[in-house]
Amino acid sequence: MFPGHLFSTFVGGSDPAETSRISHETAHALLSRVRANPDADILDRLVAYTDNHGIETLAELWATAPARSLPGALWRIYLLRALIRQDPHTSSLIFRRGSEVIPTIDPVIAGAAVPTNVEEITTLADEILRGVFDGDFAIALDRAAAYCRINAAGCVSLANDADPIHPERAEGLTRRALRYSTLGDELAACSKLWRSESLD
Repeated sequence: MFPGHLFSTFVGGSDPAETSRISHETAHALLSRVRANPDADILDRLVAYTDNHGIETLAELWATAPARSLPGALWRIYLLRALIRQDPHTSSLIFRRGSEVIPTIDPVIAGAAVPTNVEEITTLADEILRGVFDGDFAIALDRAAAYCRINAAGCVSLANDADPIHPERAEGLTRRALRYSTLGDELAACSKLWRSESLD
């Protein structure tokens, strides 16, 4: 048992309300300032931020924000770009397969060059993120959502191919498909909220 005065030496966890306030304020400040003055050098630095500093800083700021919020949307866009950059070969393979099998116009909405190889998929990631700051924010979210839906379809198709021989690989791809599908739904919802001026 600790005496009461010793409890003051322990640092508690961060206040969830304060964390939420900071994540929303930083997201709003960043977006409004850059969109008000979209300087090319600043845009380049923002797009390449996680390449130079890692994604951990942004995770601390925005990862715990609700999915249907401005910081939640920014976090998901940066996360998608980081995932593509970590493994562009697999990303382009999944995207190509998804583009072949998906029965929607999502490949057109995503806007990747065809055929989508390593260079094209990394360019797509940069274009989507750049569009957040220098373009129609809702369209950037729609493109990211379309990318996620395509990847979900690609993962399911590749999982079906792998299932007879590598069931554990198929299981991993199926889980990835679910994550992409969820991410796509969240980004699409954020796009609708932005258009109705309700994305906080």
